[in-house]
Amino acid sequence: MAQFTALLENFNTRLWSFHVKVPVAIALEYLANDHKRVIVSINGDDGHHMGIMPAGDDVYFLNMNADIRKKHKLEEGSQLEISLKPDTSKYGMPISEEFEAVLEADEMFSDYFDKLPPGKKRNLIYIVNKVKNSDKRIEKSLIIAEHLNHFNGKIDFKALNAALKRGR
Repeated sequence: MAQFTALLENFNTRLWSFHVKVPVAIALEYLANDHKRVIVSINGDDGHHMGIMPAGDDVYFLNMNADIRKKHKLEEGSQLEISLKPDTSKYGMPISEEFEAVLEADEMFSDYFDKLPPGKKRNLIYIVNKVKNSDKRIEKSLIIAEHLNHFNGKIDFKALNAALKRGR
């Protein structure tokens, strides 16, 4: 486990915004051991699944999305105590029981899902995980399964977002 103190900064670009920089030695150690995905504890919390991202010129960072900033009441310049440990989960983030159940029940969906790149898998898992209600997680999981099956394993995000808004 690695620990460090960092300030919440903002890249102020269209692609990246709020982040904390990871000390180069720590980032390189994790990356050398094939641990790009990490569990990040912020100020002693239970942790968040994240990826160590390169910004170039030996600068590495962790994205701090709006949910994390809101949960911790963070503003630009906030000082954070960060702890990192390797993320050894299958997908680089937790997967809901509902999504797993749909994967197990639909073989075609499972095959298509397994062939997706890791980032797209996490994106779909995130869509389901961010819903608090179990019935809604099942509904979103089924919509995603139908989408992948209909599009032969490809994701058309515009069509998927429309289907998710419409519901089942």
